[in-house]
Amino acid sequence: MTTETSVLQDTRPTPGVRQRLAAFRQGYPHFFLLGLLVGVMLILALVPYQLVAGPWLRAGEDVPYLIQYFRMGTTTWFVLTVSGMAMGLLIFIMSSGMTLTFGLMSVLNLGHGGFISFGAFCGATVVVYFSAWGASGNLFLTIAVLMLACFYAMLITGALGVFFERVVIKPVYGDHLKQILVTIGGAIILMELIHVIWGASDVPVPRPQLLRGAVIIDQAVPFIGGAAIEIYRLMAVIVGLILYGLMLLIINKTKVGVLIRAGVESREMVEVQGYRINLLFLAVFVAGSALAGLGGAMWGMYEQIVNAHMGEHLMIMVIVVIILGGLGSITGCFYGAILVGLINLYVGYLEPRLAGIATVGLMVAVLMWRPQGLIPVLRH
Repeated sequence: MTTETSVLQDTRPTPGVRQRLAAFRQGYPHFFLLGLLVGVMLILALVPYQLVAGPWLRAGEDVPYLIQYFRMGTTTWFVLTVSGMAMGLLIFIMSSGMTLTFGLMSVLNLGHGGFISFGAFCGATVVVYFSAWGASGNLFLTIAVLMLACFYAMLITGALGVFFERVVIKPVYGDHLKQILVTIGGAIILMELIHVIWGASDVPVPRPQLLRGAVIIDQAVPFIGGAAIEIYRLMAVIVGLILYGLMLLIINKTKVGVLIRAGVESREMVEVQGYRINLLFLAVFVAGSALAGLGGAMWGMYEQIVNAHMGEHLMIMVIVVIILGGLGSITGCFYGAILVGLINLYVGYLEPRLAGIATVGLMVAVLMWRPQGLIPVLRH
């Protein structure tokens, strides 16, 4: 019997390249899309421009618009890719708070943009107040300014989150339509509060001296020699990766994370065990609000200017990322944000006005392929 089974196993056809690619595409759609996007752009960077545009150049005609991508070169491709990852991770920091509240609490907080704007102004206030520290060029003082700005933004937005959850969210738990209506109203109130405190004008944010430069790769390095990567973008990559790792650790490996996820599935079961689920959900909402404030503060230093409506504009990308990654999925939010950042930079390199259209187009294309998003959260 054993011999017959082994013979049958040996005669099974091995999957071909097409079958393996299809299995990889279905099992790891986020890696597939990232590899496809980055790989296609790398191919465009490697192919010589003269080879592709030669017929039009020899005829003295205008080269088609899309052919300009072949002028990119590997150095520019590398800069766009790293910058796109940095932008994506900043978007992830802002999106992670809303993903957290929806994935663990099933709360649609469309007032999230108000917390982003409020956090940006809080961070800008600290950076401006300690601008002398930032301009000193001292590493210790620069780190102190950044930590104070981020901590203050998280503290204030977290405190606002306590009030928002108790007064606005708690009465409408379980009713998504009412959540949408009341949180949009809450966002409007937060924007008006910004006007009252800081005024209606834009506020410039001076980036600390040590974060204004760029790291330049030596010309001798093959393919990417001469590439210049902003120091602030590299810092954003590091902070985003650390935050992603901490979120996964807390949610998947700690007792608090287990209790919160269990409370979403069966609130009554957690309460029977003697745990106060209301306090757990409050903590999650405060954490989500604080992450929005952190993202707003970092985005303000990224753009070096803040205004009351920046959160409203960023909410488009935040919502795209959350839907793209799969509603409530932190891992999906992470990879969705990187995809959005990359496609913004890649398309913006050729035509900046099309970057927003490309972002929404990516979401539509993914939803037509996978209506549940890249990495959906499974509910039992």
